[in-house]
Amino acid sequence: MRDRPLLLLIDDEQSLVENLTVLLKREGFDVISELTGSGGLQRFRDEAPDIVLSDVRMPKVTGIDVLEEIRRSSPETPVVLMTAQASLQSAIQAVNLGATHYVQKPFKNDEMIAVLNRSLDWGRLKTENAGLKRELKKQQTLKAGKPIGVSPTFELSLGLAEDVAESESTILIVGESGTGKEVFARYIHDLSSRSTRRFLSLNCGALPEGLLESELFGHVKGSFTGAVKDKEGLFVAASGGTFFLDEVGEMAPSTQVKLLRVLQQREVIPVGSTEAVNVDVRLIAATNRDLERDIEEGRFRRDLYYRLNVISLELPPLRLRKEDIPLLAEHFLLNQSGEDEPKKLSPKALQVLQEYHWPGNVRELENVIERAVVLTAGNSIKPDAFPTRLREKPAEPLVQDRPAPNPALEIIERAYIEHVLNAEGGNKTKAAEVLGIDPSTLYRKIKRYDLDE
Repeated sequence: MRDRPLLLLIDDEQSLVENLTVLLKREGFDVISELTGSGGLQRFRDEAPDIVLSDVRMPKVTGIDVLEEIRRSSPETPVVLMTAQASLQSAIQAVNLGATHYVQKPFKNDEMIAVLNRSLDWGRLKTENAGLKRELKKQQTLKAGKPIGVSPTFELSLGLAEDVAESESTILIVGESGTGKEVFARYIHDLSSRSTRRFLSLNCGALPEGLLESELFGHVKGSFTGAVKDKEGLFVAASGGTFFLDEVGEMAPSTQVKLLRVLQQREVIPVGSTEAVNVDVRLIAATNRDLERDIEEGRFRRDLYYRLNVISLELPPLRLRKEDIPLLAEHFLLNQSGEDEPKKLSPKALQVLQEYHWPGNVRELENVIERAVVLTAGNSIKPDAFPTRLREKPAEPLVQDRPAPNPALEIIERAYIEHVLNAEGGNKTKAAEVLGIDPSTLYRKIKRYDLDE
């Protein structure tokens, strides 16, 4: 908490800046100043002042430009504009765009100080109001938007998500397809200080390289065939909020370079442009790939991986948190019920759900529940409402969690496990899935056969 409010003064008239600085310091403000709009915006990002006082008419970046940028990135910061008589219409426009007040030049000193103090009071009230709204939304989120689960592995992931939500650090969520990576990303956003701003998401694997770059960074008119007008990229559109970049491992190398620039410089260059655009966004990335293996094989940049992996959040697959299946099923049944009373799972149906291995994870469970609700006429869901794959007994795994009956089979089993581990690049979770055994079983066999590297 500052003892004196910090004021950013932006005006291209040096003498006015000097005189105002003396006045404002005498009246209890700490003052920083810039002579250009672009310099003022950079100083705003660096210093986060309590209030901004800017001239309207400046070359290149005007006071209106300054106002619009600050409103996007920090809507609670009061902005007061100064204008000459000739630009009075601009001042009225500025108020409509969100300026707290405008002061007409030449002004009286006591008038200026009164306007600034009123604006500071407005800013404090708006900040307090925004804080109350965030807290209310956080409480609502904890009740309604919280990811569902009570298993120890899931609760570890959930606890880490809650611990890092208020930070500005980039997060990499790792997990198999369908484990709920976007649900976690939204939960983190809703608990963060950015929760009142936008949450945008994009799946990198859903678009070809050229279109992906345009969606991420924007483009200028004429930059390629079909670019009939300028387009704002999602990084700019999400400014002030959170951007969720799903399946980041599917991104082409050339796009990876541009994403690295965003993380390093906090700016984007639209396709076909040479002008950088500053962005203020919290990035959450996700992948179902083994990025470390992709790095070794030259498919993913090591420097980008370290930029993304500031905080790593690993989501367990549903087969390793089967105690959560009843809770998730009940939640999906409630969502499907609408105005009607929710249908119930028969004991046998619940048993079938808990015995299935769920390669599609939570997403697959949700789809199975939706299908069962549609196919069940009564109130109780039976196993025959489930797809055949759930009701069939799974094939005997190739590797059992029991001692091999003779030394020859032990040699075969050891060789097979070693082969699968090598094929999966040492990823034990994927190797266990290929082998058809629980990861804990695989770990015991690795120890038994001395397969640790």
